[in-house]
Amino acid sequence: MSEFVQLHLLTSYPPSNLNRDDLGRPKTAIMGGVNRLRISSQSLKRAWRTSEVFEEALGDWKGIRTKQFGNEIKKMLLEQSVQEKNAQKWASEIAACFGKLKKVKKGEPESLEIEQLAHISPEEKMRVEALVKILAEENREPDKNELKLLRKTPKAVDIALFGRMLASDPAYNVEAAAQVAHAITVHPVKVDDDYFTAVDDLNTFEEDAGAAHIGEATFGAGVFYLYICINRDLLLENLQGDKSLARKTLEALVETAARVSPAGKQNSFASRAYTSYMLAEKGSQQPRSLSVAFLKPIISHDQLSDAIKVLEKQKDNFDKIYGSCSESSEKFNVLTGQGTLPWPLGGNRLWERQGTAPRIHHALPCWVCWLQLLASNAQTLSQISKR
Repeated sequence: MSEFVQLHLLTSYPPSNLNRDDLGRPKTAIMGGVNRLRISSQSLKRAWRTSEVFEEALGDWKGIRTKQFGNEIKKMLLEQSVQEKNAQKWASEIAACFGKLKKVKKGEPESLEIEQLAHISPEEKMRVEALVKILAEENREPDKNELKLLRKTPKAVDIALFGRMLASDPAYNVEAAAQVAHAITVHPVKVDDDYFTAVDDLNTFEEDAGAAHIGEATFGAGVFYLYICINRDLLLENLQGDKSLARKTLEALVETAARVSPAGKQNSFASRAYTSYMLAEKGSQQPRSLSVAFLKPIISHDQLSDAIKVLEKQKDNFDKIYGSCSESSEKFNVLTGQGTLPWPLGGNRLWERQGTAPRIHHALPCWVCWLQLLASNAQTLSQISKR
């Protein structure tokens, strides 16, 4: 059976609006018959993968999400002196490998925009750049075999973790190795309204003593429970068996989840927060969330401390009935100062310690990564250049 790494986090956020709905209000969910604040998994994952922590650790192995790849390809072709008409046609053929192109009305020029966000790995981008160079030098359009070579198995850490869906060609879908729940508060929450005004600095109040602007914002505060489950074997498979990169990826995800907050309304609320409690479990048993611990909402003046007690009791009770859900586990508790940021792969801790703040080993230097990518593409480029 696959081996899983499960993370349980408790994070306290002050008044904030981290993740808004279509009306601009904090997202909510009804659980246990009461209203809870909610942060969607999409919001969390974007905050993590675009964070400086993730970028510094794994930036050379991170893909891009865009609809505009076709326009970028056309720009590359034009920069290499390809005629406008040819650049448009060739870019269209290449971009279509990454998704269905946007339809246009009859008589309008063909669009290079991809209908859905295309998730493109660093290797795929390099193959496109190499092909563009060859096409420009030989002044010809790409053939079918060259286009097929562009979409080999991607090796991007964010694709490996969070997956990729390509509706136009399911063969290139990648199943996500990480499952991320929506974070919810462990207690009931009432969303509050903030009535505010703005004053015109040049108004002398001789004719109008009123405000120049009146507005209203909504916010909430609470202790959030977040559950993450990573299929370690699938992550390794998605990264083509690269154990070192898989370890770095897991390590970066753990630190990012603990340190990085969604960016919603941060300038208005400065609601950045570190996780106060984390439990990491590793094992091949069937995973399970501990959200049921908070089905009965916590109503007390010490919500964080009580949430930790309730969560640990729920874990112990599950273990009594079903047996232990992990072969090993680690945790930290900021309230008591116990533990450190856990490395959930077991005995080896890959932290470099300076004082009490853990620091992760970064991914390989940029130039090393590029050399590895070039080496991996050498055979492909050789086949293309011989045509």
